[in-house]
Amino acid sequence: MANNPEAYHKGMAKEERRRKLQKASKTVRRQQNNRSPRQRDWLEYTDDDAIDEIESFERIMPRDESDRRRAVEQKIAVPTGEPIEPVDVSIDDSLTGRVVEVSSGLYRVDLGGEIVLCQRRGSLGSEESGYTNLIAVGDAVTLTLDGSDGGVIEQVHPRRSLIARQAGAFQQIVAANVDQLLIIASWRNPNLWPELVDRYLVVARRYEVEPVLVVNKIDLAGSMDEIEETVAGWREVGLRIVLTSAEDGSGIDDLSEAVTGKTSVLAGLSGVGKSSLLRAINPAFDLRTGEVNTEKGQGRHTTTQSLMLALDDDTYVIDTPGIREFGLAGIGQKDLARFYPEFDAAAAACRFADCAHVHEPDCAVRAAVEAGTINDLRYQTYLKILDSLPE
Repeated sequence: MANNPEAYHKGMAKEERRRKLQKASKTVRRQQNNRSPRQRDWLEYTDDDAIDEIESFERIMPRDESDRRRAVEQKIAVPTGEPIEPVDVSIDDSLTGRVVEVSSGLYRVDLGGEIVLCQRRGSLGSEESGYTNLIAVGDAVTLTLDGSDGGVIEQVHPRRSLIARQAGAFQQIVAANVDQLLIIASWRNPNLWPELVDRYLVVARRYEVEPVLVVNKIDLAGSMDEIEETVAGWREVGLRIVLTSAEDGSGIDDLSEAVTGKTSVLAGLSGVGKSSLLRAINPAFDLRTGEVNTEKGQGRHTTTQSLMLALDDDTYVIDTPGIREFGLAGIGQKDLARFYPEFDAAAAACRFADCAHVHEPDCAVRAAVEAGTINDLRYQTYLKILDSLPE
C-alpha cells in the first residue's frame, strides 16, 4: 500500500466516509425513536382462505427508511474541515446486499463480493408474525456497518417469491427470491418417497415457483424401465424430471442446464445427494457429505443451514438442510385437490361439488383412478397428504 499513494489515500477516504455514515446513521435513528411505529398485518397470507390472494411478498419495509438514509447522506455532506478526495462508493451499493447464509441467529450478507457477518435489528423480530423467521437466504436487505467489520440488518426488501413450510404453529421461510424448486430425491438409500415429492409440488405451485424433480442415484436401479414406471404420473402432469447419478456422472449436464441462469433452491431428505450433485456440477464447491444409515435408509444431516452458492454471475443455488417432514403451510383439506391438476376434468363429473374424492358415492376421480386414466401412485399420495391436513 505504501508503494501506491493514490490507492492509500483512496482507501483512507473510503474509511473516513464509512465512519461518518455510521455516526450519522446513529444520530438519525435516535431522532426517529420518538416516532410511532408503522403498523402491519403480520398474519397476511397465512389464513387458509387467502391462498388465491398471494400476489406479492412484501415483508418488512419501514416507511421512513428512505428519509432516514437521505438524512444520513445530508449529514456527511456538510463540510466539517478539509475536503477529502471523492470515492466511487454509493450508499445504495455499499449497504444493500443479499443474504447468502443463515446460522444461529447470524446472517452473512454479500455486498457485491464482500461478505459481511450481520446481526438483525431488534425490530425485525418474528414475534406475532406467524413466522419462525423473518430473514431468509435469498433476501435482499439493507444494513448498516457497526465499525468492527460486521453489520446490522435494518430492513428486508419486498420479495418476488418464497418457499415456506409449516413448522408447528408457525411457518418457516426456507428461501426467498427463487426461480425454481429442485426437488432432490434418490432412487435408493434412501428410497424415493412419493408423498414428500408431492408435498414439495404443492408448495411450489402454491407459491408459483417452477418445480423440477431430480431423481439421483439411478445407478442403483435394476432398470430404467423401473424408474420410468414410477415417475410416469409426474411426467403426465408436465413436471420436468432430471435423472442423475453423482456417482457415475449420468444426467449431470442436464442438471447443470436446468439451473443455468436461475436461482434454485434444493430440497429433499438427508442423504439423497444434494451436496454431491452440487460438487458434480462445480467441483470447487467444498460441501460435506455423509454416509447413509443402511438399516434405516436415512442420511446424516451434512448441511446444517441454508447456504447460497454462486455458479456464475447469473446462476445461484441454495442448498438446504435435509428434512424428514415438510408441513404444508396454510392449506386445508378442501384446498388440496386444486394442486392435483389431473383431477380437474374428472372432478367435474362427481355427484357432489365439494367431493373430497375419498369415499363419496359417484366420485368420478376414483372411477378414473380405477380406469387407469389418473395415476394410482399420485392418488395414493393425495390420500396420505389429505389425512394429515386440517379440515
